[in-house]
Amino acid sequence: MSQNFLLSLTALLALLPASIYPYRRVAGRGEDGRGWAFWGALLLAAAGPGMWAALQVAGQWQTGFSTALWVTVAACMALFLPLSRFHRAAWRLAPLLLPYLLVVGALATLTEDAPAPVLRGGAPGVWIDLHIAVSVFTYALLTLSAVASLAAFLQERALKSKRPTPLTRFLPPVAESERLQVALLVASEVVLGVGLASGMAVLHFEQMPLRVDHKTLLSLATFVVVGVLLFAQYRTGMRGRTAARLVLIAYLLLTLAYPGVKFVSNILLGQPAWA
Repeated sequence: MSQNFLLSLTALLALLPASIYPYRRVAGRGEDGRGWAFWGALLLAAAGPGMWAALQVAGQWQTGFSTALWVTVAACMALFLPLSRFHRAAWRLAPLLLPYLLVVGALATLTEDAPAPVLRGGAPGVWIDLHIAVSVFTYALLTLSAVASLAAFLQERALKSKRPTPLTRFLPPVAESERLQVALLVASEVVLGVGLASGMAVLHFEQMPLRVDHKTLLSLATFVVVGVLLFAQYRTGMRGRTAARLVLIAYLLLTLAYPGVKFVSNILLGQPAWA
């Protein structure tokens, strides 16, 4: 058993209390349910993956599948922590987000010892750093938006069936989830636009003449789907299941573009993939 696997397992265990907490205490503690136990579990869930991701990418970026997953988990927690503090309803997404991140972390741990090629190329370091940063945070923003969309979908279904569950009682109200989803989608679209521009700049230095790869095409498709969804919501007020499905489609496309490409290249084919 390698040292990296043990450290990855430690980061995974740090996610466990926050993943279980909402299901053990549906109403939570404190004035609005965010008591010291909630914040302690959330800080631990952010610190474990965050420190392990920082150790993995320190010095030189690794393009491995496990690294990509841990960086994604760390970015999601880095966004969710302040969002839970300053948004009155965002913290109630914890029963959906944290178990999902736990599964992602488990997959990262299981693939920890897979080959992780080092990023190589002729692009200036600032462009590579910018491209990596915006790619990771775009995926994190869209992850949170997809979770908010799923929460709205579950709440709407429970209201229509008149069969609320302990989970739907914990989740934010439909209107709050939808507002949060739209705000996160707008942020995702802006950051993804920057990511596409920086990605094209990196490819310009790496490939002459410039060739658009499948990852870029999937990212462009995500940009278009999110843009269409935001336009439709602005013009027609589209909400509910249709909006939720489009958000999840956008998330699936970006998942295929970011960790999906790495899984195929690094795990299935054993070849390096672009960050």
